[in-house]
Amino acid sequence: MRSKKDTNSTVLPVSETGIAAVRERCRQLVRRRAMLSAGVAAVPIPGLDVVTDLRLFAMLIDDINQEFGLSEQQIGRMQPKFRMLAYEAALGVGGMLVGKLVTREVVMQVLRRTGFKVAARQAGKLVPLAGQLASAGIGFFAFRQIGYQHVEACAKVAQELLAAGVHQPPA
Repeated sequence: MRSKKDTNSTVLPVSETGIAAVRERCRQLVRRRAMLSAGVAAVPIPGLDVVTDLRLFAMLIDDINQEFGLSEQQIGRMQPKFRMLAYEAALGVGGMLVGKLVTREVVMQVLRRTGFKVAARQAGKLVPLAGQLASAGIGFFAFRQIGYQHVEACAKVAQELLAAGVHQPPA
């Protein structure tokens, strides 16, 4: 499921148009993964959706960072002043997952912020069929919202780096 991209080949978008194109590709990716998350949430096995969401979300964050040229490895190859600018921009837009190695613990922290939705999803599974559909719907919208927020954070960081003259990491 996860694409094995070469981190050396993906670079920062070099224009506003490039950033917009990457943003749209990533939003499509978020929607696809949210649909997958919703499909798993509809299965009446408690806990399966949470485990699946952890894996899907970690992969999603890595893929979005990669698409924007903002993975941990890509930022690490930038000149020190641009690397610092990238991390400052990420902090400034609240993108705590931009340029970070995404671990299960980090994903759990993010998902805990939407803990009430997880509880509602689990409670919904107690009511046959209607509960499963409600759980899937809540899961889709929560996953999509968190994914969209990360896409926007990455786009803002990429825009700030573009404005500062950073076009790509050194070879």
